[in-house]
Amino acid sequence: MSITNSNQDSLNPKITGIGGIFFKASDTNKTKQWYIDNLGIVPNDWGGVTFSSRDIDNPEQVNRLEWSLFKNDSDYFAPSTSKYMINYTVQNIEGLIEQFKANGVTIVDELAIYEYGKFIHILDNDGNKIELWEPIN
Repeated sequence: MSITNSNQDSLNPKITGIGGIFFKASDTNKTKQWYIDNLGIVPNDWGGVTFSSRDIDNPEQVNRLEWSLFKNDSDYFAPSTSKYMINYTVQNIEGLIEQFKANGVTIVDELAIYEYGKFIHILDNDGNKIELWEPIN
């Protein structure tokens, strides 16, 4: 598959990267300490870490990947029962929503808009919740 940087391509609804990896832990403090001691990942007080990188096609653009722990009883992943959730960055989230509706994809909530981007959650065919994020540039 080849990716082009044409103006039309920037309008196509699609995934552009991974914006976050979220997972549940039975003891978030113990798990946080394990990652500190063994992998050198030092989460902030709410259990997250932001990894930054440059976009290879646009080196001026900084991309961020959020890594975050959640308590096992968190309902943020609901209705999924999975211990993991991936956040994908997207372009043209409204276009993706239209594709999801046409394809019968389960849309969990309504499009939410914040100062840092647009979000919506869907379920894959196995019931795993997926978070989609269109960052505000």
